Amino acid sequence: MVMLQLSPLKEHEVNNFLAIVGASGHGKVVAEIAEALGYEVNFFDDASSEKCRVEHWTIKGDFQTLLDNKNKYFGAVVAIGHAPTRKKVSQSLLHNNILLPSLIHPKANVSKYARFAQGCVVMPSATINAFAEIGQGSIVNTSAVVEHHCKLGEYVHICPNSALAGGVIVGELSWIGIGTSVRQLIAIGSNVTVGAGSVVVKDIESGQTAFGNPAKIVIKE
Repeated sequence: MVMLQLSPLKEHEVNNFLAIVGASGHGKVVAEIAEALGYEVNFFDDASSEKCRVEHWTIKGDFQTLLDNKNKYFGAVVAIGHAPTRKKVSQSLLHNNILLPSLIHPKANVSKYARFAQGCVVMPSATINAFAEIGQGSIVNTSAVVEHHCKLGEYVHICPNSALAGGVIVGELSWIGIGTSVRQLIAIGSNVTVGAGSVVVKDIESGQTAFGNPAKIVIKE
């Protein structure tokens, strides 16, 4: 796992500008985390021709504008909820040698033994316990719990108030809906959607959608 995590800004650091791609509600939350760590943020959004600000933050331009001005920023965070789009944009940034730091809210509870790949976002009051591994571009949302030895693949989204018990595996591009509970040692495949409030007690294969208590497959690949 690549450890590239934003920490509170140090006085001697000169470039404290962080680019945020995506000016949606999720982007605003990401910006607030960056501010809590002492960084200045500028937004970039392909819909920027329609607006030049989001709340009190400046939208500097579209994605190409960021690429043209990448040397002004020490890194970028992709604040796009749609996982395939988040993956596509992240890969483009990496291809253009733009760092993707992981952004962890200072009020998140994160074990020193947890490991993060690039471009992760951890929201306030989330808990990530010892030896959990969080894959590139993944989101652990507000008050979510990722217990010990869990492994999240790339571009996973664990929604608010969801809880993964110890040893759960979640494959890339999967989405675990708000308030979901997952029993220990469960394996969830790639491109899986688990509906809000579900209780997962059996493995879910890749490409499936599950919902309910206990969760049942409602769509197969």
